[in-house]
Amino acid sequence: MDLLNTLVDKGLRRELPTREEALAVLATSDDELLDVVAAAGKVRRQWFGRRVKLNYLVNLKSGLCPEDCSYCSQRLGSKAEILKYTWLKPDDASKAAAAGVAGGAKRVCLVASGRGPTDKDVDRVSETISAIKEQNEGVEVCACLGLLSDGQAGRLRAAGADAYNHNLNTSEATYGDICTTHDFSDRVSTVQQAQAAGMSACSGLIAGMGESDADLVDVVFALRDLDPDSVPVNFLIPFEGTPLAKEWNLTPQRALRILAMVRFVCPDIEVRLAGGREVHLRSLQPLALHLVNSIFLGDYLTSEGQAGKDDLAMIEDAGFEVEGTDTTTLPEHRRQDSGEAADPAEAADDEAGDPTATVPAPSDETRRDLVSVRRRGAGTDLPPNA
Repeated sequence: MDLLNTLVDKGLRRELPTREEALAVLATSDDELLDVVAAAGKVRRQWFGRRVKLNYLVNLKSGLCPEDCSYCSQRLGSKAEILKYTWLKPDDASKAAAAGVAGGAKRVCLVASGRGPTDKDVDRVSETISAIKEQNEGVEVCACLGLLSDGQAGRLRAAGADAYNHNLNTSEATYGDICTTHDFSDRVSTVQQAQAAGMSACSGLIAGMGESDADLVDVVFALRDLDPDSVPVNFLIPFEGTPLAKEWNLTPQRALRILAMVRFVCPDIEVRLAGGREVHLRSLQPLALHLVNSIFLGDYLTSEGQAGKDDLAMIEDAGFEVEGTDTTTLPEHRRQDSGEAADPAEAADDEAGDPTATVPAPSDETRRDLVSVRRRGAGTDLPPNA
């Protein structure tokens, strides 16, 4: 396909595709899927070889969030039967993190539900970061605490936080459809505060919420404009008891096309396969490793993932290798000049059909049996999955 040849050439030069080219990737057929994966795989291997970075989530505080994000099982008014607990003590959080590191994780992601941290919360997380770093040499720590207030990013950086995660989730045009308690600009501002404080920015999206192809492309281009070092791609887990419980809009094939599109737009950025991969990619998960260079190990915040040992076996069987702590994830040019981002190319005539059309729900049966609420690890007396 001329489209794929063009996108590979651009990706190898770190040149952005046009929006129309990105839309065209999402519009490819299932018959073309392996060609799409192979093309995006060339770009992935150019900048990241066959390395896979492992990340491990520690949910510091679960549930009871005052925000109304429709996709979230921890939201205000959620009836999802998830674990609910207040802040883990720093030592308990450090022990949970150690399990992930022992399983091969290079980065520990400390997450807490809520609109944003108080200054006391920042102190508590700072203690946790110190405990983790003291006990796990070489580990990266990423904090994800919600919207930041003035000065908090600098305090987290001073405490040893390497990165800060705050996802944009969906396009600015449709953000109000999934959340009313804060807006898109609040999220952008927090990412920028983290970058200004010297932390590596981690910001991504959630696919499968009923968005159009144009929405997906818009949020990925908005992310590229922010120039984060890491872009997590989540696939909606439709928890019972949340407003989006009936949104089963993804097939494994569509999920792969979304990942390929993100790789073409973010050729030299860490693209991370995040929540929902087991639910929506299912047996095609190994193919995704040709598109992403980073995954989460084991469980997620409120849902269970596949066994950590199965993650490791999948990586090995697919011909990839776990990235060690002695290896730098990003290509050298991004480490030297991480603020440089290519300008988007001018849009060409749209040949990908109507970009505002909502993607129809797949015809296969809803797989609610694949949504498994986390009942082990942080906040419980059971050992974690790592």
